[in-house]
Amino acid sequence: MRKTLRFVLPILVLALGVGAARALIMTRKPAEKREISAAIPLVETMRAKSTSHQFVVKSQGTVVPRTEIDLISEVTGKVIRVSPQLASGGMARKGEPLAVLESTDYRAAVAQAKAALAQATLRLAQEEAQAQVAREEWERLGEGEASDLTNRNLFVDEARASKQAAEANLAQAEKNLSRTSIRAPFDGRVRAKFVDVGQFVAAGTPVAKLFAIDFVEVRLPLPGDVIAFVNLPSGYEENPPQPEVKLFSDFGDESQVFTASVHRTEGEIDAQSRVLNVVARVEDPYRLKSEGPFLKVGQFVNAEIEGRRIDNVFVLPRSAIRGRDQVCIIDDEDRLRLRTVDVLRFEGDRAIVKSGLEDGDRVCVSPLETSVDGMKVRPTANGTPETEKELP
Repeated sequence: MRKTLRFVLPILVLALGVGAARALIMTRKPAEKREISAAIPLVETMRAKSTSHQFVVKSQGTVVPRTEIDLISEVTGKVIRVSPQLASGGMARKGEPLAVLESTDYRAAVAQAKAALAQATLRLAQEEAQAQVAREEWERLGEGEASDLTNRNLFVDEARASKQAAEANLAQAEKNLSRTSIRAPFDGRVRAKFVDVGQFVAAGTPVAKLFAIDFVEVRLPLPGDVIAFVNLPSGYEENPPQPEVKLFSDFGDESQVFTASVHRTEGEIDAQSRVLNVVARVEDPYRLKSEGPFLKVGQFVNAEIEGRRIDNVFVLPRSAIRGRDQVCIIDDEDRLRLRTVDVLRFEGDRAIVKSGLEDGDRVCVSPLETSVDGMKVRPTANGTPETEKELP
C-alpha cells in the first residue's frame, strides 16, 4: 500500500497542476493593445524681428598721463626753498614755483649786464654825435664822397653792435635769474621728488618727476576681428570721428563710471599680439574744473566703445545658434527646420544675425541634445504653450 501511494501521489499532483494551468489559460482575458507615442520635446520660441543695432566693443586698459617729464634745473645753485607741493602726489599749478635756488650771483650778473648796457648806450650816442660832426666838416671842407672811416660810420656800427650784445647779455642774465625759481610748466602732479633745501644742484639736475593732469589717456587693445565694428579715426580726416567710450572702475567698494572719447589709434597692428591699440582721452581727470570722482593715473578700467550702427539685423539669444551658423526654425506644422544664417558678431549672451532670417520666423531658443530637421516639437514661450515672445 505504501509503495502504491508513493507511486500514485506524484502523478496525482502533476495532474492537478496541469489541470490548474489549463484552467487558467482557458479563462485568461486577452491583453489590451496600446499604441506607444513618442515623447515630443517642449521648446521655447521667440519671434524674429529685424531691428537697428548699435554695436558695443569691450576692452580694458590702464590710465596713463598724456605727458610726463623730469623737471630739470637750468642753472646751478643751492636750494633755499621748496614748495609744500614738491612731494609725491603734490598738485602743482602751471607757473607755480616748486623750488627756489640762491640768486645772489645771478642778481649781480644782472646788475653788471645793466652797467655794460649803459656804457654801450653812451658810447653809441658819442659815436653818432662824432659821426654827425665828421659829416658836417666834410661837407664844408672836403671834396667828393667821404669814406665810411672818414664819416665814422664804422665806429657807429661797432658801437651799435656792442649795445646789441650788451642787451643780449642783460636778457640772458635776467633769464638765468628767473631760472633760479623752478616752476611747473603745466598743471600737474608730482610723481617723485629729487631735491630738498640745502642741496646744491648743477644745471641739468632733475628736481622732480611731473605728469600733466589736464587730461589722461587709456590704451585700449582691439583684436582685428572687432575693428570693423568701430568707426575709428585714421589720422587723415579733417574732422575725425571720436566714438564715445565708457570707462568702468571698481575703486574700493565704489563703482565709478567715466566718459571718454577715442582720440587716435596708434596706426599699426602689434606684430605679436595682433591687436590695434586705440587711445581714449579723458578730460579733467582730477576734477580741477568739474565735480566727481578722480580718475587716477595707473588705475585699471574696463571700457565699452561705441560702435557702428547697422540696420536690418536680428538680435538673438546666443542659445539660439546651433554650432557656428545655424538656427532652428519652427514651421507651421510645429516641426524643426535647420537654417544657415550669417552671424555678424557675438556680444555676451546675444548673437547679431545679418541674414538668413525673416520677420515673424519662430526661432527655437531651447538647448536640444538632438536637432533633426523635420522633428516634431511643442513650441512654448516662457513656459506657455502655443505662444511666442518677440525679441527685444
